[in-house]
Amino acid sequence: MDNRFGTLPGAQDMRAYVTRFVAHLTERNRLPLDYSVASLRIVDFVVDGLRQNRPERARVEEVLRGLGAYTGEVIVRRAGGQWIDFDAGQREFFGQPTGIRMPDGRAWNPLGKVVNRFEVGGPEESVQRLYLLLHGRSSRKVAC
Repeated sequence: MDNRFGTLPGAQDMRAYVTRFVAHLTERNRLPLDYSVASLRIVDFVVDGLRQNRPERARVEEVLRGLGAYTGEVIVRRAGGQWIDFDAGQREFFGQPTGIRMPDGRAWNPLGKVVNRFEVGGPEESVQRLYLLLHGRSSRKVAC
């Protein structure tokens, strides 16, 4: 990765950030990141692959950040969530600057979930499972 993905943008610019990240990641790798719920399984596999050699988190931080943003964008597009900038208390609690607000008002932290998948691993940290367990999902898809 390069410095284009080093800093997360605010909520209003997250979709463009994710679009650039996916284009860059899939440019060299034939990953089917198509914003489908099924593609979240690919995110789990990629994170598991990153864990194999036990690198320091700092070495893979940009990829984790991009995969977390991608996970959030899938939630926005498929479950009716909305990107939000966390307030100071939420940033401290979640350890991330942005997250997702669901139609029922609950806030979710897909960026942190990807970090947890990297640091802890296991099926309970699956981002695909996160999506399937989301409360407050909209029954209709959001226009891409």
